[in-house]
Amino acid sequence: MKILEIEKSIYRQRLNRVIVGFIITLTILSITFGSVLIAIFSEAMNDVAIAVGESEPASNFKYNFLGVVFALLSCAAILQYLKTTRFFHEIFYVWQLKQIHNLIYRKLKRIKVAAFENIDINAMIVLDYYYTSLNQVYVLDDNTLTISSLKQEHQKLNEFILSKGLSINIEQFDKKMIKTF
Repeated sequence: MKILEIEKSIYRQRLNRVIVGFIITLTILSITFGSVLIAIFSEAMNDVAIAVGESEPASNFKYNFLGVVFALLSCAAILQYLKTTRFFHEIFYVWQLKQIHNLIYRKLKRIKVAAFENIDINAMIVLDYYYTSLNQVYVLDDNTLTISSLKQEHQKLNEFILSKGLSINIEQFDKKMIKTF
């Protein structure tokens, strides 16, 4: 996946709108679905409870919970549909980067061993991509706590590559490279 230039202010603005929209939509749909389920099933269940001899009506917790589940599924379907729109371009791009980061992170120890001990060019390309794209995500998400250690790791990799007389480019990165480690 190619690293794109993302305008931080646009990304943050759109992400905040999506988060607020998701919360509002989830809330409204949860209440709506819960109310509909209660209206449909609660009356019948209360009639059964009274007929059996119970003095208290049944709890509506399960209907409200089911309403939240339906609302989550609906919101997920909406986001799935909207993720390829222009408005979601930056958000979806960062989401994809974070998925790649997760794949790399799970194999990071093996990738580092391959890069620094086995002098594996593909491992160095994966690490360079990882550090470069992770830096971009940290900047976009205002993660200033660990960015300095990330830059140190990236500098260490770059110095190692130069010391070996190699030349790599993050454009060479292919997601399939991760599977080899």
